[in-house]
Amino acid sequence: MQVKIRKWKATDAGALAGFLSNQNIQKNLRDGLPYPYTEQDATLYISAMLSADENETFAFAVTVDEKVVGSISVFRQENIHRQTGELGYYLAEDEWGNGIMTQAAAQICEYVFAKSDIIRIYAEPFAHNAASCRVLEKAGFSLEGTLRCNAVKNGQVMDTKMYSLLKRES
Repeated sequence: MQVKIRKWKATDAGALAGFLSNQNIQKNLRDGLPYPYTEQDATLYISAMLSADENETFAFAVTVDEKVVGSISVFRQENIHRQTGELGYYLAEDEWGNGIMTQAAAQICEYVFAKSDIIRIYAEPFAHNAASCRVLEKAGFSLEGTLRCNAVKNGQVMDTKMYSLLKRES
């Protein structure tokens, strides 16, 4: 199994729509994604990622043996946090538990640290999402703490966890 991250292609829209139109995935993501997630939604997202400033947005398809199975990105923050990036990701449900996202997270962090002046990458999964927390821990991130009552998702107040990886640690 060869896990790689690569730039999005317009032809990836069908695969992206296929795995993102899944409530088990969307319940662990931030609000704002339509459900069901259509191929048109995917086309618009891919177009936006391909036209984004490459020093601000690092967005990639996650592939296994060249098949698109997920998405991973780091978004540069602003103002005093301008050398910090936020990591986000999701993976097709039938690929969960195979170590794919851990490899993709390590790859994107290596890329961002090498290609930009970002010195800190963080991620903020829901505290109950043990699998996402494990991804980050296995990719070398450190748990900084739990942010209590930090999010509202589907009408429920939830805790999130703060993880980070520093350039000097990678």
